[in-house]
Amino acid sequence: MSNGVSDVQTRADSPAPAWSRAFAQDYQALFVTQWSPYLGAALLVLVNLALIAGGYFWGVFSGVRLWGDHFNNLIGLGPLLGISPALDNPLTHRISIMNIALLLGAFSAALLASQFTIRRAPKVEYVYGAVGGTLMGIGALFAGGCTTGGFFTPLLFSSPAGWMMLLGLLVGAFLGLKLLLWSMEHIWWGTAAPRASSRKPLLRGFHPLLGLLVLALVGWWAGKWLLSGETGLAERGLLILGGLAIGFILHRSRFCLSRAVREPLMTGEGELTKAFIAAVAVGAPAAALILAHHDPYLAIPPRFWLGSLVGGVIFGVGMIFAGGCASGSLWRMGEGHLKLWVALFFFAWSGSTFGALLGRTGIFATEMNLDLLEETALGVEAWWPALTGGWGVTWLATFALLGLWYALVTYNEATERFTVQ
Repeated sequence: MSNGVSDVQTRADSPAPAWSRAFAQDYQALFVTQWSPYLGAALLVLVNLALIAGGYFWGVFSGVRLWGDHFNNLIGLGPLLGISPALDNPLTHRISIMNIALLLGAFSAALLASQFTIRRAPKVEYVYGAVGGTLMGIGALFAGGCTTGGFFTPLLFSSPAGWMMLLGLLVGAFLGLKLLLWSMEHIWWGTAAPRASSRKPLLRGFHPLLGLLVLALVGWWAGKWLLSGETGLAERGLLILGGLAIGFILHRSRFCLSRAVREPLMTGEGELTKAFIAAVAVGAPAAALILAHHDPYLAIPPRFWLGSLVGGVIFGVGMIFAGGCASGSLWRMGEGHLKLWVALFFFAWSGSTFGALLGRTGIFATEMNLDLLEETALGVEAWWPALTGGWGVTWLATFALLGLWYALVTYNEATERFTVQ
């Protein structure tokens, strides 16, 4: 007759039931193993197409700038800058709630994968984050959006403003990498990595359950608006679900718009960039079909061409020092990167502060031109079909540019000709 100890040991050594192993394998594949960047790109396009079909679009900067406006008012700087004391509520503003949901989506994904932990950085990295976030805020002001609202979304809307910002981002990323390498060679203060904690993250074993709880709470938040019965309120629920899905997808696939631009220049790798190219190649034609029933200028900033180019250069330098763009910072904040919290704080603060200061010059003032399009001192709303007279030239230009970008990335993968040394 076996004793209790041997019985426990026997049960512990026994293989798990087949059904349990099957569930564990599926969970591992869905929530733990990194998704392909192509899968991430495809899902990201699908969510954006759903938003466009509803008459909305994915943006980040205006919501983040709103946070900066509230902070400036909180510390008493708002009245000096001319910021209105009657600001939108961050929990009801369209882009703000998408940003919050994106952060929570990435947070839940990190918890479900047991990958959330507080991640410290060398002291100098926080300085880089502050500088990078400040430059990103200024760049987004000039471009009329960050890598989301000034680059990716305009590309889906067939606007040359997105291509012009890409050119600026590439120049800015190249300059930023050069400056970063120089600083790493000449700045020694605070470069030592912080001592790794030997303690396991708090409640590590319960992280998957906490991840499900976060998803449930965000679902309840969205459901409250969806079931309100009022159209103006129900849309908030849709935007929350859209932001949640985007954050989850970005984390699971490690997809980052800034990486799509910088990786070939920094490491020579081009897989993520090619996934982004594929996303635009499929997403832009699909979006064009949907936009036949919506305003095609809905998400096109009046910044073509000067604002898109200059803003892209400034933002490109900033995203190198920050270590991510706006959406990339949000989802990496969700897995515990303290440097990205610093970068996003300064992104929000600079967007608010410099937006108010530069706004006094009239550089961002909008007026309607003879074509009834919004125009600023930095550019105009530009839509390929209106500029070229139809979709034929639009698709020829779009796919020629995508093909050129793909060819350069592939060539660089083999030769590292454009990789910053």
